[in-house]
Parts: sequence; structure tokens; C-alpha cells
Amino acid sequence: MASISRLPCTTRRVPAARSLATVAKPSKPVLSTAVILNRAPILTPSPTVFERAFYAYQQRIRRALHNPFPSEFYFKQGSLLEARFNSEERYRERVAWGPGYVKEEVMSEERKAAEKAAIDQMALQDRSDDKLLPRVHPSDRVRDYQSLDRKGRRNLYLLIRDTGHKTPWEFPRGLAAQDELLHQSAQREFLAKCGNYMDTWIVTRKPIGMFKPRVPEQAPEKITFFFKAHIMAGQVRPADSMKDFMWLTKQEIQTRVTKEYWEGVKDMLSDH
Repeated sequence: MASISRLPCTTRRVPAARSLATVAKPSKPVLSTAVILNRAPILTPSPTVFERAFYAYQQRIRRALHNPFPSEFYFKQGSLLEARFNSEERYRERVAWGPGYVKEEVMSEERKAAEKAAIDQMALQDRSDDKLLPRVHPSDRVRDYQSLDRKGRRNLYLLIRDTGHKTPWEFPRGLAAQDELLHQSAQREFLAKCGNYMDTWIVTRKPIGMFKPRVPEQAPEKITFFFKAHIMAGQVRPADSMKDFMWLTKQEIQTRVTKEYWEGVKDMLSDH
């Protein structure tokens, strides 16, 4: 029987392939928090031409369909209150249907003069010393961007600029600390920059948006979380680190911030 000879087993090591470039371990992102402080509109918006026409049309429909007002039940016949009501009702009818719709009552000149004098006397007694303020505030005429009374029909947002050469306009922002929540960090940084002389409150503990600017390739990533807040009273008292502040509408913010910053925050702001 032939014997089988075994060949010696040799193990060959394959050298590991060397990488041509060393990949740097990505560093942790730098987290920041910012507050979008909003002053809500303090005036009702002015109606458009279409809205005024629509309301006038609806008023004419209501006048055409409503039941006659029982003035004899509420006013004594021949009294001054009845004469005043009839005069005001004729005026409302002329506004709704035109000057030729209402027929003038047949009465003597003496009665017309006495009725007009009595109505004027009652109007003088009911007149109040309160005057309606204009819808355009003086701060709008002088372009005082630090006044909270400007642009009463629009939403205003607080924009600040820190001290330094060519620092950009932005919302109040600061670095987030490791031992606190994001909304707590936003509140702390906001009070540190803008002072504690405002009645404000942050709407939610969750951010309403995020912004990541472009950074160099080897630099750590920067992320800013935005929190919505409202102001009820007070005014900004800037810290030493703040150079200037403004209360601006959405369209005014676009002209003052960088294009990259605007693209990141424009959808968080109201168009009205």
C-alpha cells in the first residue's frame, strides 16, 4: 500500500492596504439658541376696496330683508329721542341706497329748526372729550425703528447687532450650555442681551426652526435653534455687548440680514 506524503502548510500574510488620506474624526457641532421676539399687531387692519364694497353690499341686503324697527314702542311720539332716531335712520338709508331714496318728511320750517336745535343740543351733551388717535404713529413719520408703537397693523420682530466691526443683524442668540435645556438657554441668553425690563414669555419648549450656516470643511458644524416669544410690555435695555436693536417687519428684516440667514428664517415669520 502506497503511503501518502503530506506537503508542509505555509501561511502567507497579506499586507494591509494603506489608506491614501487620513479621515479626520468629525467634531461635535456648536449649538446655539435664538429668540424670535414678536410684537403682535395693536391695530385692526384697514379694509381693502373689495372688503368695503362687500360690507356695503351686505348692509344693503340686511336693510332690505329686516323687519321694520318698532320705534313707537321704544320712543314716545313727538319726543326729542324719536326725532333724533328718525334723523339718524334717514341718514343711514341715504348711505345704503343713495340720496334720492329717502323722501323728506313734510313739516314747517319752524318745526325743522326746532328739531335740529334739539338734536344738536343732545349731541353736544353726549359728546365726549376723548379723541381718536391717528392710525399712523409719529414714530412711523420719523422712522424710529426702536419704537414699539410703529407699524401698528403689522407684526414686529426684534433684531439686534452685537458690538464689533461689520457684525451682522440677527435675532438675539447665544451659545447653549451643556447643563440646561434649550429653551432655558434661550431665555438666559435673551435676558443677558436685552435686559429684564420686558414682560415676555416663550411660547413653547420646542424650537420652531433651525438654521445651519455654511462652514469651512474642517470646522465644526454650527446649528441654531429658534424659539418663538411674545412681548406684552416694556422695552429693550441693551447690554454692553449689544450695539443696536430694531423692531422690524418681515419685509424690513430681509433688507438687513444676509441672504443665507434670510433663507433660513423667512418661513418662521408672519407676512402680515
